Amino acid sequence: MILPHAPLQCRRRHPGSVIAVPQDRCLLTVHAHPDDEASKGAGSVARYHADGVHTVLVCCTDGAEGEILNPALDTPEVHADLAGVRAQELARATEIIGYDEVVLLGYRDSGMAGSEANSHPDCFAAAPIEEATGRLVAVIRRTRPQVMVIYGDDQSGYPHPDHLRVHDAGLAAYRATGDPSWFPEAGPAFQPAKLYYTVHSAARFRAIHEKFEELGLESPFDEEWRNRWDQMPEDVPTTRIDISDHTDVRRLALLAHATQVDPESKFWFGLPPEVMGTIHPQDDYRLALVGTADGTVTEPQWDGTVESDLFDGVLADSP
Repeated sequence: MILPHAPLQCRRRHPGSVIAVPQDRCLLTVHAHPDDEASKGAGSVARYHADGVHTVLVCCTDGAEGEILNPALDTPEVHADLAGVRAQELARATEIIGYDEVVLLGYRDSGMAGSEANSHPDCFAAAPIEEATGRLVAVIRRTRPQVMVIYGDDQSGYPHPDHLRVHDAGLAAYRATGDPSWFPEAGPAFQPAKLYYTVHSAARFRAIHEKFEELGLESPFDEEWRNRWDQMPEDVPTTRIDISDHTDVRRLALLAHATQVDPESKFWFGLPPEVMGTIHPQDDYRLALVGTADGTVTEPQWDGTVESDLFDGVLADSP
């Protein structure tokens, strides 16, 4: 049995575990590696957790191909067991954020595009898409989230194979999970009401850069970075979640991933926390698909109204 706000050591689950979940609001987020849950939407999850929403993370890979960016931890011992170390970091970070359950989808990190790791038989990118979709469907049907979050369809800024696979498998799982003819072994069909994509705003990065300059600090965003922003298509958010009461969660969760983040990094930590918390204190999302209890999935027609709640229009006891 798993209860809301259970101790962390009781929350780690592998696909196929049979545990009960609360019959109330549930938010399911799908991320590629340990640390992605910290850099994308951590404030939103903290807010919903504080509001009593059952929060579930699916982490698809073990992060075994991660680059050690913290010089203090760049040791033979850490390299020898990087996946194990990153599992411990994930446990600390998800406790900080407020995830009630962490599901390890069971794949190996695929590494960057073109690397030798791409050919590893256990890596996420090499897994048959139907297999990965089925694993996600099993999690969805067990946890019964009204809201599901994955990565968007345009990942040209960071086309990591595992991030691309999160989108492909996540989208396929959302479309399949409400249809009992798909993956019948994964449990009774259940259709989440909403599927969101995370949104990264170029405007936010510009604002951070401008704050560095305003304070007379050296910005980590050089001309190459600024040119990239100009070339990024603006992914207009349909939903903005106020995280002003949880702005420090992202920083603390990132620091928990001690191998992956240099604590002296100006990119992440160059501005004082109290200043950083004033810049874009919201998480942005795009509503991609909506579903009904009978498994029908459609693309929403957006009228330009920006939501302030991922659960807007969703009843706790209905998909």
